[in-house]
Amino acid sequence: MSQDRGQFSSRLGFVLAAAGSAVGLGNLVAFPVMASKNGGAAFLIIYLFFIVFICYPVMMAEIAMGRRTTRNPVGAFSELSGGMLRWRAQGLVVDGGEA
Repeated sequence: MSQDRGQFSSRLGFVLAAAGSAVGLGNLVAFPVMASKNGGAAFLIIYLFFIVFICYPVMMAEIAMGRRTTRNPVGAFSELSGGMLRWRAQGLVVDGGEA
């Protein structure tokens, strides 16, 4: 089950993707820390609840859909729904409208 994986076409693309990931991860970690320092520790309970019970399962479902269909979000939703237009449109929303 060997599958070719995509590669970055340039070093600049890799550097920009890595920088974007670092900034995103920094924001994800820094926000709860700043909230708790400024008296928002009670908010963190709700924040962690949503991450554990909503965000994580949705992320795992998207990864599973992509691996099952080996397609982009639009193609994955379209294939798994039997081509229903409503779910194909949902794939556009997940993909950011770049189909």
